[in-house]
Amino acid sequence: MTSLDGAVVLITGANGGIGTELVAQALARGASKVYATARTPRSWSDERVVPLALDVTDGASVESVLRAAPDVTVLINNAGASASTGSILAQSDEEIRSNVETNLVGPLALARAYAPTLGAHGGNTAIVNIHSALSWYAVAGIYSATKAGLWSVTNSLRLELQPAGVQVLGVHVGYVDTAMAAHSADPKLDPADFVAMVFDTLEAGGIELLADDTSRRVKAGLSAPLEAVYPQLAAGA
Repeated sequence: MTSLDGAVVLITGANGGIGTELVAQALARGASKVYATARTPRSWSDERVVPLALDVTDGASVESVLRAAPDVTVLINNAGASASTGSILAQSDEEIRSNVETNLVGPLALARAYAPTLGAHGGNTAIVNIHSALSWYAVAGIYSATKAGLWSVTNSLRLELQPAGVQVLGVHVGYVDTAMAAHSADPKLDPADFVAMVFDTLEAGGIELLADDTSRRVKAGLSAPLEAVYPQLAAGA
């Protein structure tokens, strides 16, 4: 388990709805410092928050942040890209590259950059990767594909970092009530409730969080025949 009391936390995508709540609740749980990163970082009223510019798709930017924030004990990969359509055939080349680089390559690059530092502590360190229920449900084209890839990456990181005492938590959720989910009328988690679950799971030593009914239902369907998961396949047979 990893305590946030006294932790030094780095959060990607800190300007968004989930990111802002991650910053606030990390501080409320006793974090001594929070690096709030974004492509264009904003100012924060709490002196414990250190805004840093970070483009997770840029290797030089990742290295710059590693130099500026060498004391991180909890890395939270929260930044993400979405696409304008769920059709992988209709998504543009730019959307495909952006999703792969932001949702998959970026979190892996940060985890690889910080793994030696986190492992050197001998415990009480963690990586938190924010996935999606769509990791297991291919209805969002390249977005689903990158989240499925991140799920696999998280499993690999967990296995490789466990001997060094680094907790790796994968978080799956359907919709959270933020600007990114504004297009959907489906049920949404309140960002504050979602982040509270993430940090409760982290501090309890958990390695995977299925934050809502959607993520639990979709994961349970992984063992079902494809025609049950995607009824349109049976209808078109």
